[in-house]
Amino acid sequence: MPAYHSTFLAEQDQDTREVGNMAILPLKTQFKGPAYPCMSDYDIIDEVIDLFRANSFFKNFEIKGPADRLLIYGILFISQCLNTINMRTTHSEAIKSLTNLSLDDFSIPGDIRFPLNSMYLPPGDKNDALLLRQYLAQFRQELSNRLIGRLYAESTDKPSKFWMAFAKKKFMNKSL
Repeated sequence: MPAYHSTFLAEQDQDTREVGNMAILPLKTQFKGPAYPCMSDYDIIDEVIDLFRANSFFKNFEIKGPADRLLIYGILFISQCLNTINMRTTHSEAIKSLTNLSLDDFSIPGDIRFPLNSMYLPPGDKNDALLLRQYLAQFRQELSNRLIGRLYAESTDKPSKFWMAFAKKKFMNKSL
């Protein structure tokens, strides 16, 4: 059974920008950033959340385009979020910890600490690097916000055990 790839691979159009070889796709978001607003009901963040559990079992993933690189980054960020919280974390504690995690200093392709430098090209110049850092910050904030909605859909006392079961899984044996 092959891994699931991004459906946004086919939608390479004028709304899609690239920095290095990573796509800058439109987002439905309430956070400020360089992303264009998404006009459809389904965006890359919805896709990352939907495909996380299915793809987290795979150790190998064939990258078919720039949208797949953003999908990989999102899946690895969800893994990092799940490792940050535990089964006793309440809804309000999760909001605090995941908001802090999404705003923490993080590395981008081309940085020494970035774990996927072999698969991602670095930004071409400082302006591209700034654009990518701002986009990924916006992406991380929105992803952690929507993930909290999924984790605490049933109860605000504890996260879903069906999501927390994937906390120890390492997609592609990597972590951010």
